[in-house]
Amino acid sequence: MSDEPDGTPADPWHTIDDLWKWLESDQPFGGREGLLLRMLKLSEEVGEVAEAVIGATGQNPRKGVTHTWQDVEAELCDVVITAMVALRTLTPEAREVFTRHLAGVANRPRGSDS
Repeated sequence: MSDEPDGTPADPWHTIDDLWKWLESDQPFGGREGLLLRMLKLSEEVGEVAEAVIGATGQNPRKGVTHTWQDVEAELCDVVITAMVALRTLTPEAREVFTRHLAGVANRPRGSDS
């Protein structure tokens, strides 16, 4: 796998596949239960986004400002990565499934700006 000049992987799906292999190699629950737990991980990550937004805006008067918007960015990235790993868990064709779905979303009619 070749990297970009800044050190990031040239193809994020290679990294996702590596993460998936690592998670699968040390999974305490297999089969349907393991699959469901992998999907539930998404809810945990989305909750961390909510926690970071609340912390960045200081909406908890007891805690005040506890996070930055960069923390929110990082948590959103974790959601994307977790979703990609979850998709890879469902199918070895994750890249193709995602590409096909993204193309469909991009081609959906969009509302007018008026």
